[in-house]
Amino acid sequence: MTTRRDVIAAATMGAAAFAITVSQSKAQPIQKTFVLVHGAWGGGWVWRRVADLLEKRGHKVFAPTSTGQGERSHLLDRRVNLTVQITDIVNLIKWERLDGVLLVGWSYGGMVIAGVAEEVERAISSIVFLDALVPQNGQSALDVVGPGDFANMVHTAEQKGDIAVPPPPAASVGLIGDDRAWMDAMMTPHPIATLFEKARVTGAYERIARKAYIWAERNAELERFYQKYRSAPDWRTYAMPSGHAVPVELPERLTEILLEAA
Repeated sequence: MTTRRDVIAAATMGAAAFAITVSQSKAQPIQKTFVLVHGAWGGGWVWRRVADLLEKRGHKVFAPTSTGQGERSHLLDRRVNLTVQITDIVNLIKWERLDGVLLVGWSYGGMVIAGVAEEVERAISSIVFLDALVPQNGQSALDVVGPGDFANMVHTAEQKGDIAVPPPPAASVGLIGDDRAWMDAMMTPHPIATLFEKARVTGAYERIARKAYIWAERNAELERFYQKYRSAPDWRTYAMPSGHAVPVELPERLTEILLEAA
């Protein structure tokens, strides 16, 4: 027979178990899934510091390298265009069966994530343009950047018949010391066709509920996007005291912002 003492003991144990469960749920943050897209001349390696910080907090991180770049530079040819690099990320999301993704694109990577959103919008819960290009429909990366040093580099490579644009020195994005030497050693030529292909954008990235633009304050060329989205009620904006290579220069602060944006 169940006694009053048994009932009280069972209730006490149940309450204790519930308290432990609540305590554990508070102590363990919900795991999030990040897909980090690099920029021109880069690779997944550029996200190493940020990825390490996110993974230490229990999150799932994918930092793929686009076709023709980094450790996949052996796949470089004239057919590597913007569509190919968008498909790299779309297929990652599809084959890994990812959902609730926080999609981040740095620099030229903004062109890529805008295209990814067109293909797998429902899998993306948040999108972040990190000191990135944000295309309108029919714009190429060259169109978005406009005239200047970048365009001159691209046109020079085109005139030579090159299939890729050689990387600029890391000093051009404000890096110094070991960081500069590391980035100079890691960067690879960027597939030129990616920079001429026109983006096909219908506004999918605008339809994602949580979206943010992060501007590196020492990169005046992209301040226009920060100012544009700063006044948009459905965008979060952040200004960071860094040069363009934010993932290398300020990984800790960037990690905090990405977690907030997620």
